[in-house]
Amino acid sequence: MATGTGMTASYAEQGGADFTLILNSGRFRQMGRSSLAGFLPFANSNQLVFDFAMREIIPLIHKIPVIFGLNGTDPTIDIPQFIQTIKQSGFSGINNYPSVGLIDGAFREALEADGNLYDLEVEAIRAAHQADLFTIAFVFNADQVRKMTQAGADVICIHLGLTSGGLLGAQKVLSLEAAIEETKTMIERIPKNRKNVFKMVYGGPVKTLVDIRYLYNHIPELDGYIGGSTFERLPSEEVIVHQTRDFKKSEITSDGSLLAQMLDGIEKHYDYVEFVKKYVEANYSEPIQLAELAQVAHLSPSYLSTLFKEKVGYSFTEYLIRFRLNKAVEWMRQDPKRSLKEIALGIHYQDYAQFNKVFKKYMGMSPKEYRRQIT
Repeated sequence: MATGTGMTASYAEQGGADFTLILNSGRFRQMGRSSLAGFLPFANSNQLVFDFAMREIIPLIHKIPVIFGLNGTDPTIDIPQFIQTIKQSGFSGINNYPSVGLIDGAFREALEADGNLYDLEVEAIRAAHQADLFTIAFVFNADQVRKMTQAGADVICIHLGLTSGGLLGAQKVLSLEAAIEETKTMIERIPKNRKNVFKMVYGGPVKTLVDIRYLYNHIPELDGYIGGSTFERLPSEEVIVHQTRDFKKSEITSDGSLLAQMLDGIEKHYDYVEFVKKYVEANYSEPIQLAELAQVAHLSPSYLSTLFKEKVGYSFTEYLIRFRLNKAVEWMRQDPKRSLKEIALGIHYQDYAQFNKVFKKYMGMSPKEYRRQIT
């Protein structure tokens, strides 16, 4: 995962993260700023990352690799020499961030005219590879996939844009379906002689466990997911906001049950959309009607439906279907002997034929075919 503080890195290590990625945007998120601040002249990116990583990350993290987010287009330093400094300081690898790949339009043209090319990031990855460092390459199109794999990148991470959601998230992002098609196209461009390269995704619309499972189900070639805001900003934002609101209430109830919170007015306890998600997670095996949740929340069903779609990116009905199907897939993997009819009943499909039809529509194959593929 990508982080900007020693505390988050420590908790990620405890949670089983495979590595921690140190990015300048992570540091700005800890300042309450958007990830976009990492692309503006508020600080020297490489110096910022080096300074806080050496104080907070390197002395603290011992069980997992620490990856340096390197601004490979920095004209003020000798990149190969700086990479040697990174290696000698205890970092296990580098990642090309911030990247000109996230910039477009007239500003991108001006940067390239001045010599700030993505190819400089490719050469930084090549130099790190030759220095025996682990390399994670953010790529944004198929041609960059080819260049980074030829440079020796160990991980090709398809960057889907800044993460959406929350108070500081990007407002304009790809849909999940568009992200799937874009990811497939880029994976296909990885040269056949680099079969050992890891394939991952980062950012954009992928910010929940449901989202990443949906991608895995459609792109089995994926080896992992790298998240920054997903693990660091969004959870902290949600918990701190609601915890503060709860402590500010004049009356503290000892009943913390979901039903009591609903009856007490869910706006005191949850963002409406997050409440609906939590309700689905707790009650997916039962009938769920958005209209009933809207009634409890004293909202019109149409307003709650619109609110949900605006924040999640697709309708409540589709979210519920995806959640249930991902739960079915999880059960198939955990218990290969469990009957498919029992699994269908467990996610509230009384009619197996309907379950089969919906599963095939979303997964591209029948439940039986899917089970054969994963066992």
